[in-house]
Amino acid sequence: MYQHKQYAVFIFFVLAWIGGFVALAWNLLGADGPLIIFTGILVLVGFLFHGLTVKVDDKNISWAFGPGVAGQSIELSEVAEAKAVQNSYRHGIGMRITHDGWVYTVSGFSAIQLTLKDGTLYRVGTNDQKGLLAALKENVSIALPSKPKAETVKRNNMI
Repeated sequence: MYQHKQYAVFIFFVLAWIGGFVALAWNLLGADGPLIIFTGILVLVGFLFHGLTVKVDDKNISWAFGPGVAGQSIELSEVAEAKAVQNSYRHGIGMRITHDGWVYTVSGFSAIQLTLKDGTLYRVGTNDQKGLLAALKENVSIALPSKPKAETVKRNNMI
């Protein structure tokens, strides 16, 4: 069984930055109702999205944010291909759907792309691509891409 948690460094940075302004407002204005509610929302967001945990066992791959919210579980028999990919800025952080399928990520650009037999794509962010691919490789029904063969290029020598 494989289990790995990636912490949301970027989300911590943003929440700390916003928290600094909240602390300043709390000091200058005092603890009024809306400020207390906003502080509670910041703490809740930090708790719910502090990391992304990916688990692989002999039948399923699953992932979820923080304590287990907004995740997904897929049977390994439904996965046609798994490969390492790099996300870009347009993929963002969090959970969203893009032209590359569903994206679940909390930090960084490294991810694993899962292609299901029905054509659905998932990109799961991880800072342990090799470990996750090795755990997926143990299941023989998943096709991991091999290195492409070098093709012979024929050039036209006419100028």
